[in-house]
Amino acid sequence: MRVALFVTCVNDTLFPRTGQAVVRLLERLGVEMDFPPEQTCCGQPQYNTGYRHETEPLVRRHAAAFDGYDYVVTPSGSCAAMVRDNHPRVGARAAAEGRGRELTEAAAASAARTYELTEFLVDVLRVTDVGAYYPHTVTYHPTCHGLRVLGLGDRPRRLLEHVKGLELRELEGAEECCGFGGTFAVKNAAVSSAMGADKARHITATGAEAVCTVDNSCLTQIGGTLARLGSPVRPVHIAEILASTEEDVR
Repeated sequence: MRVALFVTCVNDTLFPRTGQAVVRLLERLGVEMDFPPEQTCCGQPQYNTGYRHETEPLVRRHAAAFDGYDYVVTPSGSCAAMVRDNHPRVGARAAAEGRGRELTEAAAASAARTYELTEFLVDVLRVTDVGAYYPHTVTYHPTCHGLRVLGLGDRPRRLLEHVKGLELRELEGAEECCGFGGTFAVKNAAVSSAMGADKARHITATGAEAVCTVDNSCLTQIGGTLARLGSPVRPVHIAEILASTEEDVR
């Protein structure tokens, strides 16, 4: 099977170790990975801000970059949701406005083969024990896109529960938003900060050493808030936990 990594803008620019962790993890599980260099932004910031027409070239470019692959895997719930849920909407609106069905068909094909990392592991590879070792206490925050759009359910938790050495701590108000929401954090900074502070307090109260999510965008919000509040809890992407082995911590 041909599998491509969709690393996303945030990870490529700010968190390259997450993309590296995905490749290390999947190759350990026998998956041969490819990285199409033509990939760029999926258009989520533009679309969420109301610039639908400006999003269309990005949808078209994304579909072309990942054409021909059996699966496209991304360590981002929000970007996976953008491709799966909103790219087809952009295509449908373009067709409704009389600009043909090319974008609709390309977006639908791309959406059908796109998976968030934990989905790919559990639903495609059929594994929950990936041979990871992470000797730390961890709490898990289910991000909004992963929870409400992708419907990840307990997939991330099942993977974490099989990590050797990891103790999973329950998080109060786990399903409440961290306050990031992309451009929401910029346009509604006061509300975003208040939501982030609530989330950070709940995370700190778990006594965990680390908090993990399936989205580094949310971890940026959470990590920054934790740091400002002086919390010792560190943010870590779930891919980096799952890629960790006993050899890595020796």
